[in-house]
Amino acid sequence: MAETFTIAHPHFDAATGSASFTYRLGELQFTETLSFPAGGDAEVVATTAFEKLLDLTAIVLGVSYFKLRAPLDITTEIALTQTERAFVIDVYENGLGEFYARNDLKRFGRLRLTAPDDARPEPAPPVLNDRALLPIGGGKDSLVSVELLSAAEIEFTPFAVNAKGPILTSVEKIGREPLYVRRTLDAEMIRLGREPGYYNGHVPSTAINSMIAALTSLLFSYNRIVLSNERSASEGNVTFDGREANHQHSKSIAFERLIADVLARASGGALGYFSLLRPYSEARIASLFARETRFDRVFSSCNENFKLAGNGGPLWCGNCPKCHFVFLIFAPVMDKDRLVGIFGQNLLDQPHHEHSFRELTGLAGQKPWECVGEIEEAAACLYALTDRPEWRDDAIVSALRADLIAQYGEPRLTAALAELMVDTTEHLIPPALAERVARHAF
Repeated sequence: MAETFTIAHPHFDAATGSASFTYRLGELQFTETLSFPAGGDAEVVATTAFEKLLDLTAIVLGVSYFKLRAPLDITTEIALTQTERAFVIDVYENGLGEFYARNDLKRFGRLRLTAPDDARPEPAPPVLNDRALLPIGGGKDSLVSVELLSAAEIEFTPFAVNAKGPILTSVEKIGREPLYVRRTLDAEMIRLGREPGYYNGHVPSTAINSMIAALTSLLFSYNRIVLSNERSASEGNVTFDGREANHQHSKSIAFERLIADVLARASGGALGYFSLLRPYSEARIASLFARETRFDRVFSSCNENFKLAGNGGPLWCGNCPKCHFVFLIFAPVMDKDRLVGIFGQNLLDQPHHEHSFRELTGLAGQKPWECVGEIEEAAACLYALTDRPEWRDDAIVSALRADLIAQYGEPRLTAALAELMVDTTEHLIPPALAERVARHAF
């Protein structure tokens, strides 16, 4: 008999602010918990909207357990609308696209979801305060959102799941009281992920944290969740099993549209969801970050800081593609001494990392499985440095210059560099808010 992944109804204890989620994978059973801060609205817990969001959260969190065996059958007693079914399939297919590609598992279009139909009317909208919950990731992006929201005088609260390292230091610099949720994964799932016969790999963490943010928004009365995902996140990494696999799928504009619609319907239209930085390229965000120095010594995008085991080292490891990409996009817009001071080293003057920069700029291999910008974006930023006296003789810049020009041509690179500073209109930001923020982005 084929294995089935089963998602049980979740449970929320209003007295303790704790939610529990149970899953079965064949003969195995797992339970994980979310612990919310004290002071949540006990009355909202009894609403249909909260119940619906709790159910959807259970399904999305389940990807961490499903991926141990990645069976074709998913079943649940949680009732779903047609819109929600499409959302769930997207999370378990495209959200796990990198996981499938790296484990050579063909699942696209093959998953079978069994769940009752939800024919109930849309939930009544809970009354929520006009303010934003702002997820803080510890990197440059959410801190640019902090600056833009503050300048536009939009009320917001920092939010994080399992806050650690750069998240904590960044929030301290922000100077606003945060809301933190603790997520406790089942220890047996973590153990099995290291054992033969079980799979491990990337999960759509933005989708997971967004659902937790939705519950937090209802509990503490916020009518919008403001993400900090840039337009570059929509570019995939490789084509696998007839589809583009994207490390950042749950940060893409396609996923944003899906989840925004699902959250709006589930909350009776009360809860908004959008990315404030969607109009911008990574290079544009770097230029906005460079205006402010107060976060220089506290932020980090290096994934060494967000491993389950923690990180006792520096904020930037200097060896990973994420470090290399962030350094690269800051170089054209930030004083060299300042940038080297932030990273503790000049990452563009280290010949042993040349291959990493070649992958980032499309000169070799594939786009790394990291939250990095578009291939041509990286190529344009590196090309920009070839005319800068302070950068052009550094090992990476001088080594890649000729190959960049040969592959792309100088007119294309020049045009790409200019285009990076042109904002796109493809976003979900409410028009009035977009106008207020835009005044402070130039």
